[in-house]
Amino acid sequence: FLTQDPAPSMNESLSGGIRTPIVGTILLIIIGIIIALPWAVATAIYLAEYAPDNRAVSILRSGIDVLAGVPTIIYAIFGLAIFTLPGMGFLSTQAEGVENARAFGRSFVVSGITMAVMVLPFIIKSAEEAIKAVPNTFREAALSLGASKWRTIRRVVLPAARPGIVTGTVLGIGRIAGDTAIVWLTLGGSMNMTGSQPWWQPHNWLSTLKNTGSTLTTYIYYSSPAGEGNSATKAFGASVILILIILGINFLVDFISRKTAKEVSQ
Repeated sequence: FLTQDPAPSMNESLSGGIRTPIVGTILLIIIGIIIALPWAVATAIYLAEYAPDNRAVSILRSGIDVLAGVPTIIYAIFGLAIFTLPGMGFLSTQAEGVENARAFGRSFVVSGITMAVMVLPFIIKSAEEAIKAVPNTFREAALSLGASKWRTIRRVVLPAARPGIVTGTVLGIGRIAGDTAIVWLTLGGSMNMTGSQPWWQPHNWLSTLKNTGSTLTTYIYYSSPAGEGNSATKAFGASVILILIILGINFLVDFISRKTAKEVSQ
């Protein structure tokens, strides 16, 4: 079940496993967090440490709050509309036989970027609150020793705020792993990797990222009788694996966060 790829079959015992959906879920988490985290932390630093109290900053904060409440299907539709433009073909593949050579607009890269935009406001808010929660005495002590403001932020404030930033990152990971709408529209519904085969070899990784695949959420939909499948047992098994992956990541990050907090307190 864990080491086989999905196989199209009306017989549940012959329908393969969930290896590629697991890999697809992990790929989207990695791509989404790698893209979102630097932008989120940079924005949080600006809002917490540098931003003046004016109308422009208020509009920016309101925009972040609005983005946090937008349904994921809206992100998916905008992602599909943007990444099917002819100039975006380098992120997926070119759609053959289509006028103006539009991009296909579905790939792990496209879906990962869309996921990054979706989780960005959550990580920004968590990181900003964590930075604001750092006592001013930390900043004053560093500045009194001659450190510049940026050095104080980088060496004092960010390490102290790391547990809160990690919490926001975990929230983002959970939303990426559990999302279906963005995957459905920007990654596609193929159960297996559609890039160059075998997909796991390093020289085929770029092709894999620029082509379609699946995640555990789409596998659950396709396998469940509530969706389009008749493999209720495997859909339930995939659901359990998804929960375990999210819990495992949460426990790992919580452990790292606690260890970091102890180091900072010392």
